Amino acid sequence: MTSTGVIQRLVGVYHADGGLRGELAYLIGKARGTAECALCDVTHGPLGPRRRWRELRAGLGVPVEMVHLNERDAQVRTASEGGTPCLLAITDDGPVLLLGPLDLAAIGGSVDRFGARLRAAVADAGLYLPGS
Repeated sequence: MTSTGVIQRLVGVYHADGGLRGELAYLIGKARGTAECALCDVTHGPLGPRRRWRELRAGLGVPVEMVHLNERDAQVRTASEGGTPCLLAITDDGPVLLLGPLDLAAIGGSVDRFGARLRAAVADAGLYLPGS
């Protein structure tokens, strides 16, 4: 928990590298059944970002940054190393893990379940989203 409890931003970390090579490797691995990312399943459909995801993201009241493994800054890398995909809340006191790989897998790609689990995790951590 933080001293203020206010979430400044959320950072989702995909379990894949970004860039053309990383995206292609993920798509091939997904097709072969050798790669998976439960956070990708929430945020993206076959044709790109899901409309429902964009709506949820816009209504959270804080910036939401989505990064790939090779795009993490030092703070996010430390907080997420060995535990991706995940969702972190960035607070005055640093990152707080809200949803880990098992939490995201249990959501089953549902944007609505993601939103509900996110709000529950925020409350459980004693934090709050300023726009909520």
